[in-house]
Amino acid sequence: MNYNVEVKISLKKGMLSPEASTIEKALALLNYEVKNTQTMNIIKFTIDAENEDIVNKNVDEMCQKLLCNPVIHDYEITISEE
Repeated sequence: MNYNVEVKISLKKGMLSPEASTIEKALALLNYEVKNTQTMNIIKFTIDAENEDIVNKNVDEMCQKLLCNPVIHDYEITISEE
């Protein structure tokens, strides 16, 4: 069975994000005051597996090994049947 997977990766609370800081500064120059800006990467793909539990286990391993750095990143996995 095919499953659609979405992984949202963001920096853990307290980690400095140069990208978010740059966005805040640029918006301030345009007269928009924003605070607590966060950026996030979203990775989407389809995976074939017998059931959703296997998909979740495999995607979690992917995140731990390649997609993010668990020391500085949080990630959220969303799985749906295709």
